[in-house]
Amino acid sequence: MAVELYNNGTHQVIGFYDLVPDDGVQSNQFLVIDDKHAALIDPGGDLIYNDLLMCAYHYLSNNTLDYVIGSHQDPDILSSLEKWLSESDCKVIVPAIWERFVAHCATPGKFKNRITGIPDNGMNIPLGNTYLKAIPAHFLHSAGNFQFYDPVTKILFSGDMGASPFLLYSEKVEQPIDNFDDYVCNMESFHRRYMANNKVCRYWANMIRHLDVEWIVPQHGKSIKGKDMIERFLKWVEELKCGTDLVTQKNYQIP
Repeated sequence: MAVELYNNGTHQVIGFYDLVPDDGVQSNQFLVIDDKHAALIDPGGDLIYNDLLMCAYHYLSNNTLDYVIGSHQDPDILSSLEKWLSESDCKVIVPAIWERFVAHCATPGKFKNRITGIPDNGMNIPLGNTYLKAIPAHFLHSAGNFQFYDPVTKILFSGDMGASPFLLYSEKVEQPIDNFDDYVCNMESFHRRYMANNKVCRYWANMIRHLDVEWIVPQHGKSIKGKDMIERFLKWVEELKCGTDLVTQKNYQIP
């Protein structure tokens, strides 16, 4: 199912929410188009490639797929790269520290002159008459991790931050959160295990408050829309104990 998140005639954002079958983790994919140039964010793996290609074809048939962009290296993010490289002339943009690792997703030579590494401090990615801004989100959860901000729509594609990977499609994942207190239980266990620690959560929240964000759209589960709801989420994140905050010697015992 393709859901149009924004369309002003020249700039579009499309989300794909229900492509993963029951044996995979629910995940969302996003297509951003500006002036007939397109970028596909976190396209996933072979599990959804054919369905994503068919759903996206309506939008890509009259536009050029300039980029396939990965926030980090996980299989639910980028393991379909071989097929996108074969079926289009796209360039691949990934965090620089994962650049040589994602080469394992394709046959030798496939990435030649077609891959760009995002430096640790981020970068602007030109797209049509605008750009996407790669925002550092290191250790949330990947050691080299980025989020992507669209200044036209003020959407932050936040990857695993704010994600609820185990939410069922019956929960209408394409709809934004309407009650934060009721929904937070869907995020809590995932964030406690997958985010590195409270220190980086606080740094991230401080950074995001300096960005004009109207909508946080994660890779899994529901989105967080509106300034008030986003501020509630940031306050929750900056107080969250997670990752190494919770580790003790009991987690390191010989079985």
